[in-house]
Amino acid sequence: MRMPVKRIIVTTVIALLTLLAAGQGKTGQRPPVSQRLFYGGSFGLQFGTITNIEVSPVIGLWVLPRVAVAAGPSFQYYKDPYDRTSIYGGKAFVQLMVIQDFNNVIPIGLNLGIFLQGEYDGLSLERAFFDGSPDLTGRIYNGTFLAGAGISQPVGPRAFMNFTFLWPLAQSEYTLYTSPEISVSFYF
Repeated sequence: MRMPVKRIIVTTVIALLTLLAAGQGKTGQRPPVSQRLFYGGSFGLQFGTITNIEVSPVIGLWVLPRVAVAAGPSFQYYKDPYDRTSIYGGKAFVQLMVIQDFNNVIPIGLNLGIFLQGEYDGLSLERAFFDGSPDLTGRIYNGTFLAGAGISQPVGPRAFMNFTFLWPLAQSEYTLYTSPEISVSFYF
């Protein structure tokens, strides 16, 4: 019997959080929520024959020193020579910092972090644009699970720039993602 992808991801995330929580010693007080919150997101601009403008702000929380969860809305305007559309919805992700500071592992002056990330994007798509038939009306929902890894570069005391490489775990009828989906995001 095949286990659905969603159940595999949820089981894996719960197992990782359990293992990480068990490994957290009581070495000190946990910082208040206000110090564990982070804000940021990503944006994209492309102009020319194809115009693509994307804005995806997020708010997140470091639930453990190495585990963050975040969520936020997403909006994209897309125009090609034939038509245009708006895509909107939201995304949520879990991020596990595998290496918080590469310089602590190999002292060569690189203060990069390396992380794993699982993400779910739920988007509303214009049916006529994605089905290719102008007779169709309304919108359709498209949900996609993505997984991958990334590099986190500190750019200030509480600010980071992340380069993330995500692959869709299963393709739907309405493919929106390349393999890999590369994004640059900023958090503070």
